[in-house]
Amino acid sequence: MPKIHPSAIVSEQAELADDVTVGAFTIIDAGVKIGMGCRIGAQAWITGGATMGEGNCVGYGSIIGAEPQSIGFDPKTNSSVVIGSNNNIREYVTIHRSIEEGECTTVEDKNYLMTGVHLAHDVRMGSHNSLANNVLLAGHIKMGDHIFLGGGGGFHQFIHIGSYSIVQGNAVVSLDVPPFCMAHGRNELAGLNVIGLRRGGFTPEERSDIKRAYNLLFRGGDNLTEALAVADERTWTDVAKTLLHSARHASRKGLMQRA
Repeated sequence: MPKIHPSAIVSEQAELADDVTVGAFTIIDAGVKIGMGCRIGAQAWITGGATMGEGNCVGYGSIIGAEPQSIGFDPKTNSSVVIGSNNNIREYVTIHRSIEEGECTTVEDKNYLMTGVHLAHDVRMGSHNSLANNVLLAGHIKMGDHIFLGGGGGFHQFIHIGSYSIVQGNAVVSLDVPPFCMAHGRNELAGLNVIGLRRGGFTPEERSDIKRAYNLLFRGGDNLTEALAVADERTWTDVAKTLLHSARHASRKGLMQRA
């Protein structure tokens, strides 16, 4: 049986695995599903039919599955939040459900969301990401894997944030962050995430090819269309193709450039 504090309010229509623990004054609404090994801290609220996998930790005062902050949203919309496994969701994190019928805001596996992080409706987050305190993600953002976002950063709706990228704290980002790159300030690239690539296990050949693609896209003097035409005439490793793909298939906001 789940271990539920006497002051917590858990709906009979919620599904909790046998070893889930629920802290004091927490509210878990009907339709919520929580997997094995999850620990829900005090004064949290899990609602909106949110689904959680195994081994997640939810900190004090966090809210998962609440209605999105979208003018004109219909509360009757059948949408939700889906969270994978082994995520650490610290204090006062908010994750809002989708604005679209039948859709979900998603967080995959092994992410670390520090105090005060906000994930707006329809965010799509991959795995192994770390978001420092008070990072704010607006709606419809797509994130890859192994990303670090510095504290206090603000990220505009609809952008893409590529895998193995790192963004400085307090950055203001309204354009796509390419994979494998560093960004800072207001939409400024700061080079490749060299340390992250080494730690990520990329081979010297792969790192060299990523650098070659980066130099072509951002340091060669051509615009992106011209640079991609040149890229079509060359041979690339699969990881370098990932960087080129981010330029070919940028979001509606466009790709960040060097200052």
